[in-house]
Amino acid sequence: MRADLTIVIPTFNERANVRPMLALLDAALGGIAWEVVYVDDDSPDGTAEEVRAAAADDDRVYLIHRIGRRGLAGACIEGILSATTPLVAVIDADLQHDETKLAGMVARFRADPDLDLVIGSRHVEGGSIGAGFTATRARGSEIATRLAKRLLKIEASDPMSGFFMVRRESFNQVVTGLQTQGFKILADMLAAAKGRWKVAEVGYTFRDRRHGESKLDAAVTAEFLALLVARMTGGVLPIRLILFLSVGATGVIVQLAAMRLALLAGIEPFWIAQTFGVWVAMTTNFLLNNVLTYHDRTLRGRALVTGLFSFYAVCAVGAVANVGVADVVYSVLPQAEVASATGAVVGALWNFVASALVTWRAR
Repeated sequence: MRADLTIVIPTFNERANVRPMLALLDAALGGIAWEVVYVDDDSPDGTAEEVRAAAADDDRVYLIHRIGRRGLAGACIEGILSATTPLVAVIDADLQHDETKLAGMVARFRADPDLDLVIGSRHVEGGSIGAGFTATRARGSEIATRLAKRLLKIEASDPMSGFFMVRRESFNQVVTGLQTQGFKILADMLAAAKGRWKVAEVGYTFRDRRHGESKLDAAVTAEFLALLVARMTGGVLPIRLILFLSVGATGVIVQLAAMRLALLAGIEPFWIAQTFGVWVAMTTNFLLNNVLTYHDRTLRGRALVTGLFSFYAVCAVGAVANVGVADVVYSVLPQAEVASATGAVVGALWNFVASALVTWRAR
């Protein structure tokens, strides 16, 4: 029987939750023809192998095994695009979302052919954060929700939800404008729809995680803030470039502090102190970019060392490009500020592109 619904489940280190999730879906979706697509980012715990084993027992189970790329938003996009059913749901693999709400979501679409999206919300009648959040995380989610609604002009009560169902044709309308990096694809979808979608919400209680560990960390928070900026610029600035430039801005402060520290320590002449400041800033920029900007390609072990030296080389070329372009601009338009700013922009763009191709190239 042809499926009516595809459930997309992005995974990273969720092996222990694969079989329980399938059992819950089977119990919740009686009378609905469904299939499930796991999108696994090459989990070291063997999640992909577990999905393959489950697929051998159930022909409704499929796997997209991603190599050399990570990220929740990108995984969701690939999973949804792989679907051939009229409806696609996204649900977390950690069992914190309420799969029993899926049948009701399908019913809402069947009753209203104009409906584009149904959101599983923790902030409408019948919904709550339950035991799934600590007090700190609950407060953070509340702040993020307010920011997303205000800055992105979103009316839905829970744009930070990772639990939703979308009409496949509607998703096609916004997919080319979505950011593939980050963790909050729903907020990105709502912003990209620009109020054109008809949206409904279904309350659910956020449950406690049964197995594995939460993926929420500083990098996720940084990516969310970068998503807000990306959306406010109309997508002209991608998330990764925003993070890279933000790290570069902190590098200016680090450079000045390190240079001043060297002078206070009696290091002279000035150019030696300045060189020390530049070296420290380049090193901290590399380390921050490694855990924030390139969170999905984080270098470790020997690769961390070789990556650091390649970053030094990239930035050295960027510095030469900065000075060279500034000099050319100044010869044509003798305004120091304009020439210097132009050189800085060219140098920053060179560092971003070259480091992506050399230091953090996709593997």
